[in-house]
Amino acid sequence: MDEPKSFLLSPELHRYIVDHGTPPDEVQQELIAQTRALGPVSGMQISPEQGAFLTLLVHVIGARNVVEVGTFTGYSSLCIARGLPSGGRLLCCDVSEEWTQIARRAWDRAGVADRIELRLAPALDTLRALPRGETIDFAFIDADKPNYANYYEELVARLRPNGVIGVDNVLWSGAVLNSDAQDDNTVAIRAFNDKVAADDRVDTVMLPIADGLTLLRRR
Repeated sequence: MDEPKSFLLSPELHRYIVDHGTPPDEVQQELIAQTRALGPVSGMQISPEQGAFLTLLVHVIGARNVVEVGTFTGYSSLCIARGLPSGGRLLCCDVSEEWTQIARRAWDRAGVADRIELRLAPALDTLRALPRGETIDFAFIDADKPNYANYYEELVARLRPNGVIGVDNVLWSGAVLNSDAQDDNTVAIRAFNDKVAADDRVDTVMLPIADGLTLLRRR
């Protein structure tokens, strides 16, 4: 937790932000440490302040039916599940048995496993199999970048009016402004950002939290 997930923050400022919000509890701290031990891939875990924001947001909007695309080791899903009311449900979409086993153990320790359903399958298949009604209250996208636009389309079609979608990594360490960066991930994120900015189905704001977090409200 010493290194900020945001390229915009110094370690000292990041520590100040975390210390002046709801801090990670023992379960979350253990999950951060376990994920860090995986090596460079640990960078996919969301930041502590982002997790606290997700818990707060889910509480505030009264979300009961939530979908997460990209679960990794489970920090974001743990935070989202903690914001759910009694009877609320979180559907997690991922393809890794190895990483989500870490998530399952954390969910159990945190006492939120009964609120979470994990489906190990390509996320687009899972999303397309969901009912077409406007039943989703909140969704969080943090998975393979070239499919961001596809995940978004499946989710926004199922999002209730005033429902919210959160999308991570929309600044991509600032590469969105680097014209020399033409790799698949950067190109996909730029295209996604342009797409949602022009989408008249939603109101949107891009926040400089961690690596950039876009929030979209279904009109």
